[in-house]
Amino acid sequence: MNNQSGIAIIGCGYWGINYVRVFNELSQTQVVAACDQNPERLQEVGRRFPGVALTTDVAEVLSRDDIDAVVVATPATTHYEVAHACLTAGKHVLVEKPITIKAANAKDLVNLAEAKGLTLMVGHVFLYNAGVRKVKDCLNQDEGTRVYYLYSRRTNLGPIRHDVNALWDLAPHDVSIFNYLLDSTPSWVSAIGSKVLRNHREDVGFISLGYQDSVVGHIHVSWADPNKVREVVVVSNDMRIVFDDVKNIEQVRIFEKGIASEEIEAPSYGEFRFRIHDGDIISPRIEASEPLKSQCLHFIECFTQNKHPLTDGQSGLEVVQVMEAIDRSLAQNGAPVQVR
Repeated sequence: MNNQSGIAIIGCGYWGINYVRVFNELSQTQVVAACDQNPERLQEVGRRFPGVALTTDVAEVLSRDDIDAVVVATPATTHYEVAHACLTAGKHVLVEKPITIKAANAKDLVNLAEAKGLTLMVGHVFLYNAGVRKVKDCLNQDEGTRVYYLYSRRTNLGPIRHDVNALWDLAPHDVSIFNYLLDSTPSWVSAIGSKVLRNHREDVGFISLGYQDSVVGHIHVSWADPNKVREVVVVSNDMRIVFDDVKNIEQVRIFEKGIASEEIEAPSYGEFRFRIHDGDIISPRIEASEPLKSQCLHFIECFTQNKHPLTDGQSGLEVVQVMEAIDRSLAQNGAPVQVR
């Protein structure tokens, strides 16, 4: 008796074909079908993964009884329509980030999945990265650690997308990481961008975010920078943590240095002095793992054992709410706007 769960991949482009590979490698699943509007992409899937049914028809995929769950890796502008059809057909769904490009649509998917008792998970893959999780562990080790600010850079020469701008393409990664590390969502954002490549959509962006307890974040994204950077930096009262996804070794470095203020005792009431902490530089051991495979294993665990996803539909909705606020700020030349 075959106890494998049947998986379909809808969208087999640059990233979607990686899902075919990973679910094909896992013993718990069988990739039953792959769907894409481009016959050439389907030919590539068929060449690399013989035995997978190939189709350009989403309805054909959803009509199959041997498919338990679907991965939606289509262009972002189609996520809502495709994911909604999958949930309506009774399939568990893992949808690539962003879950949708409109918060109202994301909320609709969350409600639909809940009503049908189905798993809805969003592919915020960096939350399954062992390096990002190590940063989270470091921040949680000492109750006295207080984050001051964080910033990230996500730059490269492309790849340039034609459905969304660079901010929607890249910044959701960092918004999800910030939200995860801080266990909160921003209350306001400010964003500016530029169309340096003159392709009718912003290809460079700078985003500021305001979190609770006066923590601020900053994100720089670009499709037009020849230097490939995938970096997140967290600065706190007692350390500086650097996560560098481009590095194969020492992906996380902890600088045990910090500065904090402490109140001077009377008679100088209300005055403060600074306390400087200086320690070691540490490169913690990080278990080698593929984030996408970890994410897929978590998805399987969630829909087969009725567990709640780390990157559920609600967290995906919260990222889209931030992105919508970024759009409003862009339209106002960087004016701070509230996240709603």
